[in-house]
Amino acid sequence: MTAVDDRPMTTGMVKIFDELEPPEGVKMELLRGVIVMMAGPDLVHNLIVLHAQRQIPMDRWYPIQTQDVDIVGEESVLVPDLVVAAPDVLPTSGHLLPSVLVTAVVEVVSKSSVHQDYVVKRSIYAAGKIPAYLILDPIMAHCVLLTKPAGDGDDADYRSQEIIKFGDPVPLEILGVELDTSEFGTFPNVRPHRYP
Repeated sequence: MTAVDDRPMTTGMVKIFDELEPPEGVKMELLRGVIVMMAGPDLVHNLIVLHAQRQIPMDRWYPIQTQDVDIVGEESVLVPDLVVAAPDVLPTSGHLLPSVLVTAVVEVVSKSSVHQDYVVKRSIYAAGKIPAYLILDPIMAHCVLLTKPAGDGDDADYRSQEIIKFGDPVPLEILGVELDTSEFGTFPNVRPHRYP
């Protein structure tokens, strides 16, 4: 295992963010200098994360929840629903995991996170050169697999996008896994959105 660069955060909002204590049950992220707070997730959200996490083989990968990810060059600290990394690259400790150690991130869309998950985080994860970003969307009952990150800063994006409806398998080639989505639930009575 390698050591984490748990450097002190000394620039602007990142330093302020690191010193904040959110209320219990509130998730907090820093997205390009903007502090975003979200209420605890819905049961549908949590069960999707659980079903996805159980399908990632722990002999090859560690699917980690509530792990802060540091994106070099970004004034952002993200907490994906799942971070997937190889066990042999993980540090022995530290609260910030550098994005260069991350193979994939998974976000489950909530009723209030649609824009952040589809637009803001898509660009930030691409800027961090995270090879795969999987969006699991219980509003639209589909998955969006993003690969081939390119670009820097606000111009960063994924060059490959594949949309797969819930019930169909998602080929996560980078992990050597085909994700079964047949158990993924949906939010009842929620108005559809326009993304991706």
